[in-house]
Amino acid sequence: MKALLLYKEQDFDPKKPLPWNERDLVQDLELPVLLNVMAGNDELVLEVVTKTILDAVTNSLDTIHYRQDILKDCLQYPAVVRLLYDITEGALDVKRTGWFGVFSKYPSAILSDGLRLMEYFVDMLKQLRKVADANAGKFHSEGFNRLFMMLQNELKDAYFEEIQHHLVSLRFEDGILISYTLGKGNKGSLPRLHRYQGKRRNWLQRLFPKKDRVYTFNIHPRDEGGARALSAITNEGINRVANSLAQSNEHILGFFKMLRTELAFYVGCLNLYDRLTGMEAPVCIPQPVPAEEHRHSFSGLYDPSLALKMNRKIVGNELEAEKKSLVLITGANQGGKSTFLRSIGVAQLMMQSGLFVPGQHFSANLCTNLFTHFKREEDVSMTSGKLDEELSRMSAIADHVTSHSLFLFNESFAATNEREGSEIARQIATALLEKNLKLFFVTHLYEFAHEYYSNNKDGKAIFLRAEREPDAGRTFKLAEAAPLPTSYGLDIYNKIFGQG
Repeated sequence: MKALLLYKEQDFDPKKPLPWNERDLVQDLELPVLLNVMAGNDELVLEVVTKTILDAVTNSLDTIHYRQDILKDCLQYPAVVRLLYDITEGALDVKRTGWFGVFSKYPSAILSDGLRLMEYFVDMLKQLRKVADANAGKFHSEGFNRLFMMLQNELKDAYFEEIQHHLVSLRFEDGILISYTLGKGNKGSLPRLHRYQGKRRNWLQRLFPKKDRVYTFNIHPRDEGGARALSAITNEGINRVANSLAQSNEHILGFFKMLRTELAFYVGCLNLYDRLTGMEAPVCIPQPVPAEEHRHSFSGLYDPSLALKMNRKIVGNELEAEKKSLVLITGANQGGKSTFLRSIGVAQLMMQSGLFVPGQHFSANLCTNLFTHFKREEDVSMTSGKLDEELSRMSAIADHVTSHSLFLFNESFAATNEREGSEIARQIATALLEKNLKLFFVTHLYEFAHEYYSNNKDGKAIFLRAEREPDAGRTFKLAEAAPLPTSYGLDIYNKIFGQG
């Protein structure tokens, strides 16, 4: 049995390595805030959502739509999804409550604990079947309908009856019947366990048995050697059936583990949804388009990590960038440019992982790689200058560039003078744009920004500037505008001293 809640045709692989730049993505996009809210103190949920989101760029349109349909069911019936997760968690708790006999080297211990474990699993499977029966007609996604159908087809009443029959037989309440082939020196070999065919005896018949018509012998209660020999014969006879039962338990345990793992992603989605909607922050199901269609169209887009840290709804941004390869952002310091850039990166990962997106509407093309190149604060551990460190990181990115990659640059190459920084930024941006890649570039390098603004003859670039909202507060939004030749700091200086 397979869960298949994250992929149509394959299980989720928890051992799949993360992208080579996962540390940069986590740091630059401030993902820990988001991931910890999704986890809700559940280590498995944290592990699964982290790997699923960071590996999102490998997903296809079909996979994204498949997960989105499942997510819609989760948002409509959250209690059912959490119940399924709790059932699987209860099944896996068996490993923490003393079921260690299955790891014993003695077949009798393996069989004894294996029987108890199977009885426990049967109860959990019956609970899954009950959930499937109650909800099979309510859910609409292919993933959940296939899961419920599989549970109903595989876990029929006849299946449970057959298991119960085997469990009763394996208790050997009427004794164990084992036959041996006589080998050299009349030593027994090739043990074979037989099913008991006689009628079960009641307690009176067992207390006063009829005289056996076969040769028998009884071991004296104090005959320790005889008891050990009989135990060895018994273990040898039940070895294969004990191992088979242990393997069956491992198979069922593996199903519960995979189902819980894949449900963990959607439990994380529900946790995040509850937090964001609880503060009246909008979320939407995004519309992904093929990677070849350069598109970024959204309204009300915001950085969810910032909203979660502030615990309130924050102002979002709008953009209509159809067939654009460069989005260049300038404007005031602390005007929300870096926050906007993070919102782009987080939304891209959330969309491609099959999640909802923080905003009122979001549509973008898929990317095959997401790269972030954010400025770093001074670090005493640096062995070279800041510019060398920036160029080194850019060189590492260049080694992993693929077609349809998305780049997020945040004040890159500003660790030198204006002219040199602008030239470095221009050469790198030009090389990437010639490969038809998409760039979001936040910069204070006016020469660099102005050159692209002046030469935007093909219309593939769009220019945004952080501007103060009319409320005269500290709220800024991004709007289409030409880059300014001054920084916000210089504007304040001129306003105070009346210069310029």
